[in-house]
Amino acid sequence: MTGRGIDQILPHPSEPALYEPYMTSAAEYVTLAEQVTGPIARPVDFAYIWGEALEALEERRPDFRIVNLETSVTTSAKAEPKGINYRMNPANVLCLLAAGIDCCILANNHVLDWGVPGLLDTLDILARAGIMVAGAGRTEAKAAWPAVMKREGQPRLLVFAFGETSSGVPPGWRATSRRPGVAFLGELSNEAAQRVVAGIRQRKRERDLVVVSIHWGGNWGYTIPETHRAFAHRLVDSGCVDVVYGHSSHHVKGIEVYNGRLILYGCGDFITDYEGITGHEEFRPELVAAYFVRLDPGSGRLVGLEVVPFRSRRFRLERCSREDAGWLAGMLTRQGRKLGTQVALRADGTLSLGW
Repeated sequence: MTGRGIDQILPHPSEPALYEPYMTSAAEYVTLAEQVTGPIARPVDFAYIWGEALEALEERRPDFRIVNLETSVTTSAKAEPKGINYRMNPANVLCLLAAGIDCCILANNHVLDWGVPGLLDTLDILARAGIMVAGAGRTEAKAAWPAVMKREGQPRLLVFAFGETSSGVPPGWRATSRRPGVAFLGELSNEAAQRVVAGIRQRKRERDLVVVSIHWGGNWGYTIPETHRAFAHRLVDSGCVDVVYGHSSHHVKGIEVYNGRLILYGCGDFITDYEGITGHEEFRPELVAAYFVRLDPGSGRLVGLEVVPFRSRRFRLERCSREDAGWLAGMLTRQGRKLGTQVALRADGTLSLGW
């Protein structure tokens, strides 16, 4: 979430006015964080927010870097009347390039915070930056179109993305033949799964690998609804989907491997301005995770998952202590018991998934 307070510390902050019941200025979120962890020298450079995560990326050199971008990238002044509105100045899009982001998921409950003009700006700016998108577009067909990524000698990776009502995506944000918007799932029914699978089959070639990203569920709590599990299982059982990439929760949730396929029900936040906000300390939202997924290129089955944990401090990611990494490993193992997974803390402070 590179908008609001994060945007304020970058080289080109937006007009800070907010329309929230809690804050009237995005700069107040910076002040709140500084009261907890100390001053943030402004402006920071574009790489600052990623901190030590950049080293982890450089060491592992993943083929593709995919994030859920939960903000509008716009100078639009027309806020949607929804209470909380995120935006990042278009000139700050360089912060995404600083981390080499290849694809941004846009099917979420903040991409239209500044209306259709804000969404159109976001699509144009990301396109000019050379960053692919999935889950939103100028028409329903374009919103449903996958990001198609390719590396020489590797199969194509198709990324489809959808937003679901339980995460706060308004039904009115659904893209139609005449209105820009997001690829919208009104419900997690068998029929909805069949529609998703039908769309994938129209676009998938032999040997393609497929990620389906879903913005679903509430912000807090470890419970994974049975409807989410059933929907993810239906996607995997179709034989078309290799990874289900779920997000919306502000903290990391349990992980499942089903029929050899990875299901991430809630990846948690990574970059946010929530530092200093109290009320949910039990979930340790300051501890965040990067997921390095290895798939068999022939079958799409999961070969391995390495989770690299970080701590958010002064709006920057730093490697967390071994004690904090152990807390994450313990929590993921407890939450993974009913999902058939466990997580081990390795000597270097990273986590590995067993199933």
